[in-house]
Order: sequence, then structure tokens, then C-alpha cells
Amino acid sequence: MNTDPIAEESPFKGQTGLRRILSAFGYSLSGLRAAYRNEDAFRQESLLAVLMIPLALFLSVPNLGKALMIGSVLLVLIVELLNSAIEAAIDRISLDRHRLSKRAKDIGSAAVLIALINVLTTWTLVLI
Repeated sequence: MNTDPIAEESPFKGQTGLRRILSAFGYSLSGLRAAYRNEDAFRQESLLAVLMIPLALFLSVPNLGKALMIGSVLLVLIVELLNSAIEAAIDRISLDRHRLSKRAKDIGSAAVLIALINVLTTWTLVLI
């Protein structure tokens, strides 16, 4: 009988040091690939990021403005990844229509909308 509480949670929780870091990096790359392959919104937002991040670096604005502009774009990708994870987990549980599933998905979508509004606001304020 294993009495290690960490091992009882997950067999992957016992990794430490460089092995854990390398595993986590691999899982992260796998997640990015899965999101890019399976999520239209993530592909579209990634394309915008590929265009907007170099543009932010090219524009004649102070470095703090560039950082805010780039950070706002990256925040959209982060929120989209979290929204996609929520949607996948809900769909894994059940494809049946349920008001709580709809609520969770709608709230995730609202988070993405707010992140996009943040991009618009940040870029506008930096550029005016």
C-alpha cells in the first residue's frame, strides 16, 4: 500500500527537478499543438499575434508601450487556451445540453471577449 499522498493524487506528481521541467515543457508543447489543430479561434488569434507582436516591436512607441501591447496580445492566447480547456473538459463529461455546461462555456467565452477588448483598449491608448 502506497502511503505517499502525492503519489495517490497522480502518478505524474512524483517527478522532480529537470525531469519534471522537461516533462512539463513537453506537455505544454503538446497542448499548444492540440489547441492549434482543434480550435479555430486559437488559430485565428495566433495569426493575429504573429502579425501584431512584430508590429508592436516595429512601432515607434516607448518600450513600456510595446510591452503592454505585446502582453495584451499574449493574454488573449492564454485566455483562449483556458477557455478551450474548459470546453474540452465539459464535453468530456457530457455532450448533453445542460444549463451549467452552457454557463461555464459562456463565461469562458466572455473572458476571451474581455481579453480582446483589453487588446483594443491597450493598443488605442498606447498609440494615441
